[in-house]
Amino acid sequence: MTDLFQAFWLAALQGVTEFLPVSSSGHLVLLPHLLDWRDQGLHFDVALHVGTLLAVLVYFRRDVALILVHWLRSLSGAPETPYSRLAWAIVWATVMVGIAGVLMEAVINRWLRSPVPVALATIGFAVLLGWADRAGARRRRIDEIGWRDVIVIGSAQVLALIPGTSRSGVTITAGLAMGLTREDAARFSFLLAIPVIALAGAWQSRHLVGTDAPVAWGVLVFATLISGLVALACIHWFLGFLRRFSLMPFVIYRIFLGVIILYIFR
Repeated sequence: MTDLFQAFWLAALQGVTEFLPVSSSGHLVLLPHLLDWRDQGLHFDVALHVGTLLAVLVYFRRDVALILVHWLRSLSGAPETPYSRLAWAIVWATVMVGIAGVLMEAVINRWLRSPVPVALATIGFAVLLGWADRAGARRRRIDEIGWRDVIVIGSAQVLALIPGTSRSGVTITAGLAMGLTREDAARFSFLLAIPVIALAGAWQSRHLVGTDAPVAWGVLVFATLISGLVALACIHWFLGFLRRFSLMPFVIYRIFLGVIILYIFR
């Protein structure tokens, strides 16, 4: 089991990279290798998911409440609203990635979790992010999202199952390509993250049922707290950053990260 020192840095790294478009898997491949750390175990991975999930729920608590209320009303035949439309967009995009995740899990685990595919995905999707950031119209708001956007962004979210892609990065890329502003593309990406992170954590947890693996609850609670606090700060900072700057620093950083991984694991 990971000690508190390792837990802190891995949780902080997860908290930052879960929501920035920089590839969490790329970083989590690189750091343990550089520091010769052993695998932290499935319990730890689930704890990190819980932390980042709590962070996005806390930050968008008002939006989440309104989305849930309007979605429930829509089920009883209430007229469509921007929030109910957003709710259904999240539902269908999540259904798409959920089905794809179940079907592709074996292929991904066998072929795509090694460092070289992670590095290539980190670089390739960085180029796409840079293109979308420059070419996108950046005029549409989140309450204008329609079914075409759902199909495009939902399909892009399926690509995020490829390690190194970055779930936030690929959904922001798709949002920008569909004309959303940088901030609203990120907001929609973060709202999409809520059910996806919850499902990913639940899917991982199925392997824990009935196992006799020891659980260091203190380390897990600590990791959950750190990943959540760091993710909360990261979301706040990133949305403020997007109001003033482009995404090019993240594009350059991703390319640099991918090259470093390729060099180390060549």
